[in-house]
Amino acid sequence: MWTRKELKTRAKDVLRTSYWKAFLVSLIIGFVGGNGGSGSSIPSNLFNGLDPDTWNLDGGSSYNRHNASSGRDSFTEIFRDLMDNETLLIILIFVVIFLGIMLFAMAFRIFLCYSLEVGGRRYFVRNAQGDNNLNHIEYGFRKNKYLAIVKSMLWKDFLNFLWFLLLIIPGIVKSYAYRMVPYILADNANIGYKRAVELSNRMTAGHKFKMWVLDLSFIGWYLLGCIALFVGVLFVMPYENATKAELYLVLRQNLLDNHECSYEELDLIVQ
Repeated sequence: MWTRKELKTRAKDVLRTSYWKAFLVSLIIGFVGGNGGSGSSIPSNLFNGLDPDTWNLDGGSSYNRHNASSGRDSFTEIFRDLMDNETLLIILIFVVIFLGIMLFAMAFRIFLCYSLEVGGRRYFVRNAQGDNNLNHIEYGFRKNKYLAIVKSMLWKDFLNFLWFLLLIIPGIVKSYAYRMVPYILADNANIGYKRAVELSNRMTAGHKFKMWVLDLSFIGWYLLGCIALFVGVLFVMPYENATKAELYLVLRQNLLDNHECSYEELDLIVQ
């Protein structure tokens, strides 16, 4: 079992000798985080069929003779009106730009941020064990690690996205269940995308509520950081990241002690 006090105490002890390096890595992790009208543009003739004055109540068609004779051209006229509408053109331009930005952001997240996040998590885990070498950040870009990390992180985010489509609460719960995936990949990037998710689920089983409370315990610190024009928030991040690395070490050891995974599988030296 673990307590917030124990994790935070160990995190503070680690940061006493490596705070500024941890601060730099936290900035990287935070960066890759994962913060009078002109009227309707719809042509008025689009709703002509809904106007009772144009209905033919004598039977047959629901349009009068005039609408019936021009009905075949209605879609062409509507399309022409839409194309001539400057407001719609502006909207389409903004939609295209928005989609382009979204695609760029997704590509940036997938091909750069995933590896940086795993490297950052590796630094904090190794730092908790006495190794504060900043070279751990580039771990995710190594030739035999990069594609495996991208694949596993993408799978994790995809699963979490599906849960959020179901309902918000299940999505939040699963985000805690998958939280240890970057840490597991930081130990062994080639463990396999399904196995990484499976181990994360096992690690966090029975701990999700306590993890949520642990997150809440940092709110006060972040509120204090906001007082200093939000700059103080940056200085809280190393504390939070170091604490979460301590949590991973505890949950990982639980799994090892229960023989649910091996030191070799996580690419660890037997203690």
